[in-house]
Order: sequence, then C-alpha cells, then structure tokens
Amino acid sequence: MVVNKKLAALYRERANATSYQHWRDVSLELDAHTGRDLWKIETSSDDYHHEVLSERLLTLRQWQQAKNHKLLIRALREGLHHDLGNMGNSRLYNQTHVGTKRLIEDYVAQVCDSLNYLCDATIEHLTNDEKLALFEDILRSFGQPALQLSGGATLGMFHIGVCKALDEEGLLPSVISGSSAGSLVASIIGTHTRDELQDFYDGDALYKHAWSWNKLSDGLRGKGFANQKQLETFIRQNIGEFSFEEAFKKTGRHINVSISPIGANQKSRLMNELTSPYLLVWSAVLASCAVPVLFPPVTLTSKSAEGQHRPYMPLERWVDGSMRSDMPRRRLMRLYNVNYFVASQVNPHIVPLLESERRRQEKGAIGSLPKRILKTQSRLLGMGALQVVHDKVSNEALRATLSHAYTMISQSYYGDATIAPRQYTLKHYRHMLQNPTKESIIWFRQQGERATWARIDQIRVQSRISRTLQECVARLLQRRAHNWHEAEVRAILTDREDYLAHHQPAQGKRA
Repeated sequence: MVVNKKLAALYRERANATSYQHWRDVSLELDAHTGRDLWKIETSSDDYHHEVLSERLLTLRQWQQAKNHKLLIRALREGLHHDLGNMGNSRLYNQTHVGTKRLIEDYVAQVCDSLNYLCDATIEHLTNDEKLALFEDILRSFGQPALQLSGGATLGMFHIGVCKALDEEGLLPSVISGSSAGSLVASIIGTHTRDELQDFYDGDALYKHAWSWNKLSDGLRGKGFANQKQLETFIRQNIGEFSFEEAFKKTGRHINVSISPIGANQKSRLMNELTSPYLLVWSAVLASCAVPVLFPPVTLTSKSAEGQHRPYMPLERWVDGSMRSDMPRRRLMRLYNVNYFVASQVNPHIVPLLESERRRQEKGAIGSLPKRILKTQSRLLGMGALQVVHDKVSNEALRATLSHAYTMISQSYYGDATIAPRQYTLKHYRHMLQNPTKESIIWFRQQGERATWARIDQIRVQSRISRTLQECVARLLQRRAHNWHEAEVRAILTDREDYLAHHQPAQGKRA
C-alpha cells in the first residue's frame, strides 16, 4: 500500500512537472521503483539486433584506443548507418518511463566520441580539406532529422510547445515542414532568431487576432465563411515580409510549406528556399491555411529583385496543404537528405487514431492483428473506390474533391517519433476556431512541452550522430577559413619583405 501511494505521488508529480529536467528526474525514480531500469541494462531483446550493435561498439572502441586512424575511418565508413540493427524501433522507447537500452545509448555515444576524435586529431595522411571531404561524405550518407508540423487550426498552438521543448534541449532540427496551422509555426521558427523566439514561446510577441467571420451570404457565394484578409494580417504580423531565401539567410533554418492546387493538372507543392526562393513566406502560409469552404483559394505572391510584390504563377490558385501533403516525407528526404522524422500531429481526425495505435502497441502485435488487417484492407478498398470513381466522372469540382479525399486517405500522418496530445476534450474543440489568447497559448504550449518530454530521449538518441557530424563539419570549415586567413597573412608579409629587400636603401649609404 505504501509503494502504491509512492507511485501515485510520483505520477502526479510528473504530470505537473514544469521543466524537462524535473520531469526526467521523476521518470527515472519511477523506473527505479517499478523495476523497469533493469530492462535498460539487459542487452538482449527481440525488438532490435543487439549483436550487431555490440560488435560495432567494440570495433570502434578498439581502433580508437589503439589510435589506428585508418581502420577507425574504415569502420565508420562501412558500418555507420542510420537505424542500425533496428535501434530506432519505437517499442524500444515505450518500455520505460524514460530512456532505452543502455547498449543503444553506449553505441551512439561511442560513435560520436570516435567522430569527434577523428575531427580533432592530427592525422598525418589527411589534410584538413581531405578530412572535411570525408566528414561531408559521411554526413551525406547518414542524413539528418526533420520536424513536421501538421494542420489543425488553432489547435496548432500545441506545436509551439513542441518547438520550445526541442529548442531548449538543442534538438530542434534545421529542417522544418508545416501545413496549414503547422506552416505558420514552422515559419515563425524559421524567420526569427533564437532570442526573438522566446517572446513567441511566452505568447507575448504573437499577434493573436486570426479569426473573424464573413456574412452567411458571402460564404454561400463561395467567398468563404471566414475573413481571409484578417487571416492574412495575422500571418504577416507574425512572420514579416521575408522571402524564403531571406528567411534562410537570417536563421539558417529550412522552412517548408505544403500547399495544394485546386486544378486537376497540378500536384501539391513544397515551398522552400530551394524550390521557390523569392516567394514570400506569408503568401505560402496563407495558401496552406486556406481550408476549403472557410477560405477561398489563394494566388501566391513573390518578391522581385527590387523588393516589389508580384503574382507568382498568376494562373494558379492554391489551398490548404494538409489536404494532399500533411507530412511530405519523400520530398524532404530528396531535398535535404532526411533520415529521421519527428512529427507533431494535432489534426482532430488523426489524434484519436494515434491514441488507439498507442493502445494497440501496449496490447501487443498478435492481439491486435485482426483489427490491423481490417484497417489496412478498408484503407486499400477506399483508395481503390475513390480512384475508380475519379476516373469515371467528368465534373471538375467533383474530380478535385475525390482527388483530395484519395490523398487524405493514402498519405501518412505519422513520424519515426510522433508527438501528439494524449486525447482531445470539449475544451480543445471549443478553441479550434477561436482567436488565441495568452492564456490559451500557454495552455496549449504546456501540453506540447509535456508530450515532447516523453520523446526527448528517443529523439536525442536518433539524432545525436547527425548533429555530431554537422558540428564536426562546422569545425573543419572554420579551420579551413582560419588556414586561408593565415596563408593570406603570410603571403602579404612575404610580399612586403620582398619589396623592402629590393627598394629600401642600404644601411649607412649616404644620399
């Protein structure tokens, strides 16, 4: 009875934690009281290939201790793969209150230690430029993480807490995509420095007047039931007048905004500094937030070399990005070599499914097999039926609606690590189409933070190698710049000495 009271007190304390460190300390205590910390120490598990990790760990440790640089480099080049031995399996991060197998953490730590050692060691057969090329090749092969933020109207304020929690732990990826409400949060992150973001996290800097409503007659005539000019003001006040290229130059973050076309002969687009560098970020966000019926489609706006605004693809109009591409995994993988996706999901039609998926994992794979088969078959049948009807009808509006429905069913709404509210209450739905207040921002932000804390260790383990590689490349680039500067100084001094040697009068010689 005393143990039960202790556990209940710890669960209450964890639920009310106000910082990640507090939350983690209580979680570690819970693991100790429940015996789950023993699971971390046990190497073996059916959920990953522990023999592979053990062998790679010992190999790296052996060659590093022997200072055998050639064999250490070979071991990293041939054996460094993301998700080696299935160590990213989500089940490995759901067995305890915090953390995972000690072997996985030790392996990742050894890889990072070996990378830092090679980066900073003097290696006779490698110049700094050759070492830089080596690390760039390894990083290109290994990949990097990305954060994806879903749509969900005002529920998207949850994303603010997700970004804050990741940012405070140094885990906020440089690649961030968003659709609808997620595109707004992604663009706020990508257009403001870290110091500027603190006021947004607190709700002080956020311009809060997003929603106002049109007359019923305007909505029935296709002008939208919500006021799009007010939404535009809200977006521009929070983002500014940056193009995607200008935003990247300011923050170094790759903002990606999903938008969907209304025409049948266009595909959904991912707007960023690579695909549309001169497009105004607020324009793409406005289109991504243009939920059909609520708002009319949007004509995009770009910025000329002189800073003038002009239409971008003026014959095309665009709507809500989550309709066709809520989580654009393939395009992010192709553009930015992404190997790991952190998804923050708040869509009201998806969150309840995530909760049922969580219960399924706790129940076990075999017990839920019939439901999984039924769910998969229903999805395939639905996609097939929509495709057949789409090909048979000729009405353009109906074809577009069927195309949107097909894409919503077929796309994936999950990530390798998925962060979402535990469940929605009536209070959540009441906020969905309301203007945010500072109180509601903090309420949603705290939910986002707490949901993220439960995934911090998983994200840290899975992204640590990528971040170490990026840091090594940055250090090597800095050394190259320093070497160039020293070479330039030496050249200037040499030229000066040569000049003086040829033009300075000899000592003691009279004019």
